[in-house]
Amino acid sequence: MVPLRIDIWSDIACPWCYIGKRRFERALERFPDAEAVKVTWRAFELDPAASREKHEGKYAERLAKKYGTSAQEAQAMIDRLVGAAKAEGLDFDFDRIRPGNTFDAHRLLHWALEQGLQSLLKERLLRAYFCEGQPIGDRETLLRLAVDVGLDGESGRSILDNESYAREVRQDEDEARALGITGVPFFVLAEQFGVSGAQPPEILMGVLEKARRATPAPSSQYALRA
Repeated sequence: MVPLRIDIWSDIACPWCYIGKRRFERALERFPDAEAVKVTWRAFELDPAASREKHEGKYAERLAKKYGTSAQEAQAMIDRLVGAAKAEGLDFDFDRIRPGNTFDAHRLLHWALEQGLQSLLKERLLRAYFCEGQPIGDRETLLRLAVDVGLDGESGRSILDNESYAREVRQDEDEARALGITGVPFFVLAEQFGVSGAQPPEILMGVLEKARRATPAPSSQYALRA
């Protein structure tokens, strides 16, 4: 069976990316050819200029400032996110979230891909950030989370101490720009079909079936269909 390639651009600091991940997993549970699916998580930074750890007040305050809304409106947005996450079995805790730069996390995810542990690390990072209040920009935290999924801590430290996988992260981001991706999550299936946002499992299931029927594109360049 020809593998079904799926590339997913997302960021660790993106709540809808975690929700979208769960919805995609629910779609895969119903997909007859799930064993043929090969998922690669691609890098996308919502805030490339972020410091390793931000200290700018509570999440609701930062959200209100970002979108120019009142604190009450921002809290309502958070409440909707928490509800959507709860429906997917996720316990988001925005009171504990410790934002920071995600570039190093993306570098480790590229390393984990080579080790066959990328999906496990992606899940661990998302859970640590949104549910456990762990600082996603802190290198010691990242190393501990990498070890949690079976990666070697000393190798991880060596990677973080130099520029390993920085080029791969930048290439992901360059490709996202070339594809016109401005928000995440963004799914590319069989190098042909693009899906934006944390869509319901039914929609993702339909695109999975369409991608399975499609002949894999011979080119390494994407040509997205609606």
